[in-house]
Amino acid sequence: MSPSEIKLVRKNSGTFSFRTPVTEDGTAVWNLIRSCHPLDENSLYCNLLQCDHFADTCVVAERDDGEILGWISGYLMPDDPSTLFVWQVAVDERAQGNGVAKRMLNALLERDCCDQVDTIKTTITRDNDASWALFRSFARSQGAKLSDEPYFRKEEHFDGEHATEHMVTISLMNAARSAA
Repeated sequence: MSPSEIKLVRKNSGTFSFRTPVTEDGTAVWNLIRSCHPLDENSLYCNLLQCDHFADTCVVAERDDGEILGWISGYLMPDDPSTLFVWQVAVDERAQGNGVAKRMLNALLERDCCDQVDTIKTTITRDNDASWALFRSFARSQGAKLSDEPYFRKEEHFDGEHATEHMVTISLMNAARSAA
């Protein structure tokens, strides 16, 4: 089984496959994100492009019946291909609590395109407890260091309309990645 087809079985949740998205997944991804408040909604077109142009660094969690219940979008930083930027994580409420998001992150790191990744970055607002819990748990599971600092600031970047986004950096340790 290839890393893009990892299976996860959990009690009461069915079987999930983690795979590379295809353009036909764009609408399902868009609908999933729209159902996961308070995630920022992108246009359907944006999600189609992610499923096409950025497919190698995105992942869907698909239930055994074909329904998409999880999504991570990301990309390798243009000026630093050793850094994976995780743009968005969405998990349907019916799949939450089963480790789906962390398993999607692991599935991404196992892909050939991420062989050189030694750093993961993402932005999180202070009030997004679920994202903080996910990335702290992921860092611990990797034996990695997590740090954060204000990045896109409420007043400077969002005209006071959105909370400050903190840049979260996870510095992966090669030994921990190899053992995982």
